[in-house]
Formats: sequence, structure tokens, C-alpha cells
Amino acid sequence: MSQRKIPLRKCVVTNEMKPKGELIRIVRSKEGDVSLDPTGKKNGRGAYLTNEEEIFLLAKKKDVLSRHLNVSVTPEIYDELLASRPKGKSGI
Repeated sequence: MSQRKIPLRKCVVTNEMKPKGELIRIVRSKEGDVSLDPTGKKNGRGAYLTNEEEIFLLAKKKDVLSRHLNVSVTPEIYDELLASRPKGKSGI
């Protein structure tokens, strides 16, 4: 049996390549709206973040998403990221 390829994506904060399932995608639509993309299939420019609280806080501090998505990202988007993270999990 052949192994299925696991798609890898790069976290925009840590620059680590990780399996797509371990990352959260944030997408900017053509209209300039920024939103979370839990399915990973929305149309638009995407950026991936490792699903860890420390990474979200670092991204907020450095405003990484604004640079990668070429649009002003409000602090509410970062707060939404923190709120969407499952409680009780501490990374990997």
C-alpha cells in the first residue's frame, strides 16, 4: 500500500512547516474581509498559524497577519483566534 501525502503548510509566525491539519487558516476575501477558515477551502488569500495560544499572542503583538494578508487586521480577529482555540489543549 502506498502512503498518502500529507500536505504541509508554513506557519507565518514561526516559519515551521507543519501538516495542514495542525494549523489554522485565516483568509482575506477579494472584498478585503478577514475571517477564520476552519475548512481551509474558502476563496482568497490565506495565511496559516500554528494552533497554539503563544503563537496567536505573538502574531497579535507583531501584527503578522496584516503584513501577510496586505490588509489592516483588527485586534478583534486575533481575539477571535484565541476564542476559537479548543480549551484544554496545550499544543502538540
